[in-house]
Parts: sequence; C-alpha cells; structure tokens
Amino acid sequence: MSVISNNHVPTSISSSNSSILGQHKLSTTTRTKNVWLPAKYAGFCKCVATPEKSAYTTKVSRNSNIGKLQAGYLFPEVARRKTAHLLKYPDAQVISLGIGDTTEPIPEVITSAMAKKAYALSTLEGYSGYGAEQGEKPLRAAICSEYYANLGIEADDVFVSDGAKCDISRLQVVFGSNVTIAVQDPSYPAYVDSSVIMGQTGQYQKDVEKFSNIEYMRCTPENGFFPDLSTVPRTDIIFFCSPNNPTGAAASREQLIQLVQFAKKNGSIIVYDSAYAMYMSDDYPKSIFEIPGAKEVAIETASFSKYAGFTGVRLGWTVIPKDLLFSDGFPVAKDFNRIVCTCFNGASNISQAGGLACLTPEGLQAMQEVIGFYKENTKIIMETFDSLGFKVYGGKNAPYVWVHFPGQSSWDVFSEILEKTHVVTTPGSGFGPGGEGFVRVSAFGHRENVVEACRRFKQLYK
Repeated sequence: MSVISNNHVPTSISSSNSSILGQHKLSTTTRTKNVWLPAKYAGFCKCVATPEKSAYTTKVSRNSNIGKLQAGYLFPEVARRKTAHLLKYPDAQVISLGIGDTTEPIPEVITSAMAKKAYALSTLEGYSGYGAEQGEKPLRAAICSEYYANLGIEADDVFVSDGAKCDISRLQVVFGSNVTIAVQDPSYPAYVDSSVIMGQTGQYQKDVEKFSNIEYMRCTPENGFFPDLSTVPRTDIIFFCSPNNPTGAAASREQLIQLVQFAKKNGSIIVYDSAYAMYMSDDYPKSIFEIPGAKEVAIETASFSKYAGFTGVRLGWTVIPKDLLFSDGFPVAKDFNRIVCTCFNGASNISQAGGLACLTPEGLQAMQEVIGFYKENTKIIMETFDSLGFKVYGGKNAPYVWVHFPGQSSWDVFSEILEKTHVVTTPGSGFGPGGEGFVRVSAFGHRENVVEACRRFKQLYK
C-alpha cells in the first residue's frame, strides 16, 4: 500500500490499515513500513493499493507431460517432510531409515585407488581428459568377467555410466514416446515417472491412483510378489527389479524363466534392474542373463551405489547384448550408444578408478563386508517388527523391510511414526497403488541409529 500526499511529514502506518486516520491517532502494528503524511491535511489521508508487477513470462509452453506428474518425486518429498519435522522439533534426534542412502564409509582399498587417480591428474604423465563415453576398457572387461562370466556377455556389451537411475532415463530416450510399458506394482518410482515425462502414458487417474496406458503388474504377499503374467496384456517394455525395491522380494529361477518366455512370446524388451543382486541370500539368479534366451529380450542395469557406498561417487553400468534387436532388426545397443555419445561424456575417470578397485579380490571382499553390515541391520529391523506382531516381508535378499499396516494409509503411518518416534521411513503408496498399507524401512544406517530406531518402534507399538 502507498499513501499519496504532499508536504511530507515522516511517520509509520500499518500496511494493512486502509481506514480514515485521525490526527495523532495513527495505529501501528508489527507489520509496519515508513510512509509520509501531509502536514497540512492533519485529519485525513488517502490510501490506495499499489498493483504488484506481474512476472515476465516467455512464449515457451511448459512440457505438458511433466505437468501430468502428481507431486514431487517420492524421495525429495520424504526429505521435505523430514525438514518440516525438524523445524517443528528442532531438538529432536531424527533417525533416517527412509531414503535408501548408504551411510558407512567406502572401504579404503577403494578410496585409495580414487585418490591415486586424482593425484595423477595433477601430473603430465597421469592427466587425462575426456574418456570413452562407454567407459574405460579395463573396467568394462572387469565387470564382464566378475558378473557375467560364462553367460555369453562380452565386454563391449557393457556401458559404464554414472548410475543405473541415469541409465533408465537414457533407455527411455532410446525407446521414445510411442512404446507401451509395464511395471511391477509396487516398484521404484523412476520407471513410472520417466515414462510419464517421455509421453508414454495418459493422464493420472485419481480413482485408481494410476496413470493410464501403463500396465501395473500387482505384486502382493498372496502371489509371492511375482505378478500373474497370464493376466498381463502385452506391452513393449517391461520394467522388472529383482531383488525388488521396495518389497525386498527376489524372483526365483523358475519365475524368471516365466518372465523371459513371456517377453519372447510377446516380442517385448525387459529392462532388468539388478541394483541389489549382491544382497541375495537365496540361491536365485543374480543376473537375468542366467536365464536361457534372455540375451534376445533383456537389458540389465546395475550399480556400485549400494555395494561400495557409491551413492555420491556415482558409478553404474548397463548391459545390452548384441542379440537384442528392434522389430526392424536394428541392434538396440547401437541406438543406446548413440544416445550415450550425444547426452553423456562418460563416467568420471576418478569414479572408474574406484570401480576397478572394487573388482579386485580385496575390493570384492571389502564390499561383501559392507553388504554384510547392512544385512545385519536388516535382521535387527525384521526381528523388531516380527516381535511386535507385524507381517514383515523382504529383508533376506535386499536391504529393505516391507512392513504391513492393514487398513491404514501409508502416508498416515509414515506421519505417525515420524511424529511419535522421530524416525523417517518411506510410505509404500509412493511406490505405486500396490504399496498402500505398507511402509518401507531401510537398513542403510549406522548400527546405533538402527538399534535406537527399533527401540522407539517397540515403545510405539508395544
């Protein structure tokens, strides 16, 4: 608000006061600002609103596909609510078992290799600039040898990247907007969100909490968290994660044989996310390429993030066999290579030095020790909820515990746990409608924090 006057006398006025003011009776509030009143008009002043200047806008339309997304990406939304909780309870000791971020230090055998590479960059002999977009040959060969020996995969089928999540989006660019997709329900939200952004889906349907033109393959305790494929219509692309995030369920060999046969029958491509394969305790396949015929219908993405604590270092890989062809006979790998060369300059050479160290005998042993630590955390969480009478799933083959709260809203349970225990979890419905009534508890945390969180759970639900 501004006050129009001449012969100015300084005083102050409430920015919300628009009444006629009398001499020496000016009211003030905490929301004041300096204005000027005319001396010769002691009794009255005229207050008028000052129109706010509208923001300049370009003539570029917003991507309507992004506009379809219902809210922020799940994990930033969880982080936002955690931040709001800390503002409300600034002295609370909040424990985060929500976002699946690693907490334990990277083993020194790995960091020392990265440090050596970093220091070498300060020398003429050791400096290197751009590398191959597909990754350094020694690392590609080491990944192939360690994880795909005797599976018919070759080193040049391996594309090194800055993480599996990034590669999922690059694959979506390869597939384009005209494909149809299927996802496990519940599943990692990047599959659905990237499909929406690419324009592969219709609008969000609030009544069923799904996007149209996506096949949600329901995975429940009743079907062993493996979909009934006989009820699933054909789609071009099938996103499949095993061990699954968030349920922690791993597919058996027989189940993966069904999946590969289903894809071959329908001429579909499986995008197989194996980011948690090294956590498996059961004797289940760690790679889709252990299944006969998979090289003709599958792509596999993987990552060092949860094995070596590389969530911040960023390093992963994608395997695309030469046998995988589009309907016109063109190799999928060649199109992916074109996207990689266009959109990516290759993973950091320092990160790749760390990846190579991960795959030495000492590095592999160190990673297994870190994984073992998180698996022990998982056991503690599982035993806690078991003792409280909850139905608990996952845990054995993945660093996630999937806890059932029948008849309750996942976000309500998330909020209650946060409010009453100061522990952050992840609401199951954030992973799809099939996750409603569940909460995911992550095993990524310092041991003392996991033990303390479980003590608080027992207090809340005893």
